[in-house]
Amino acid sequence: MININLLSVSNLPKLNKLRKLELSDNRISGGLEVLAERTPNLTHLNLSGNKIKDINTLEPLKKLPNLHSLDLFNCEVTMLINYRESVFTLLPQLTYLDGFDADDQEAPDSDPEADGDGLEDEYENGEEDDDDEEDDLDEEVIDDEEDEDDDLEGEEEEDGVDDEEEDEEEDGEDDEEDEADDDLPRGEKRKRNLEDEGEEDPEDEEDDEDD
Repeated sequence: MININLLSVSNLPKLNKLRKLELSDNRISGGLEVLAERTPNLTHLNLSGNKIKDINTLEPLKKLPNLHSLDLFNCEVTMLINYRESVFTLLPQLTYLDGFDADDQEAPDSDPEADGDGLEDEYENGEEDDDDEEDDLDEEVIDDEEDEDDDLEGEEEEDGVDDEEEDEEEDGEDDEEDEADDDLPRGEKRKRNLEDEGEEDPEDEEDDEDD
């Protein structure tokens, strides 16, 4: 909530899991006890550029046991004599004030826990898991399609074998009939052929004429 002309934090909702709160460049001059009540797990608080004028205004922050970084840049309170020593004495849980610790060692550029980097890593890991699951599903679909193709090819081969067997059986039957015809006497064979062609034997016709 940066630079929104905020006068107080009295309307802040209950945020038990909130770790980092940005309130810089507003017009807040007090009422910080609300933070202790509604953001009990706060670790980083930025009040830079507000109307905080004295050390006592910060006293409610003693009730934030996890607070270890506080920024008060461009607040009038920073102009007080022994400002840093006084704040570290009032808030012993603090590690960094205005970006430096009590020994003037600069704070790291970012805090993974406060910036939510851990959550981003979890989110990215979750996306990777989803991608792996999608890849597995794609592979299963491809395998199924290959199995279906193999089944179709197998069926086509079986059909081809069946057709060949049927053709061979028909050829065998025709050969057997031809062999049986060859075994008949010549007259009977000729008669059989004429019967197959639907014609009568000339000898039979002569017998009919004699009758």
